[in-house]
Amino acid sequence: MSAAVPTLVVISGTQGAGKSTVARMLAEDFERGAWISADVLQHMIVRGGRWPEGRLPSDAALAQLRLRLKHACLLGVSFVNAGFTAVIDDLVIGTRVEELLADLAGQRFVFVMLTPRWEVVRRREAGRGTRLWEQWEWLDEEIHTRTRRIGLWLDNSEKTPRETVEVIHARGWTEGLVDTRQR
Repeated sequence: MSAAVPTLVVISGTQGAGKSTVARMLAEDFERGAWISADVLQHMIVRGGRWPEGRLPSDAALAQLRLRLKHACLLGVSFVNAGFTAVIDDLVIGTRVEELLADLAGQRFVFVMLTPRWEVVRRREAGRGTRLWEQWEWLDEEIHTRTRRIGLWLDNSEKTPRETVEVIHARGWTEGLVDTRQR
């Protein structure tokens, strides 16, 4: 698999890791690229939506996260089948990695986990004028202690979004490749 072949790419990482920025920039690098934002899919629920409330989300929030990931994968595969490289950005950590693998059973895709140091996440969030890192700090622990290691894990602490995209171009199609056809 190479960057010239339409490919499904999944960009994950904690809140503030740069998932959306990197995913969009990566998709823009292809002649036919699509960016699939999990947040946009979540916002499609206009009534009754439940965002995760923290470490122990409600059953409704978990069900909607599951629905969001499933539909991001369906949309991504559809774009790839139509000749686009599709880049999904979502928080795929912990047990959600197994859900991703189930949703993409029989597929080859590139998986990238962005792992900036937590102090860098705090600084980025402060630059955005938020303190969301306080609410989501547990995500870093979840990634490093309870998330199955698949694909390319990339510490982008000292990299700009463009530099991060360049590393993905250089290493993602080899180190990041996940082939669920061999499971």
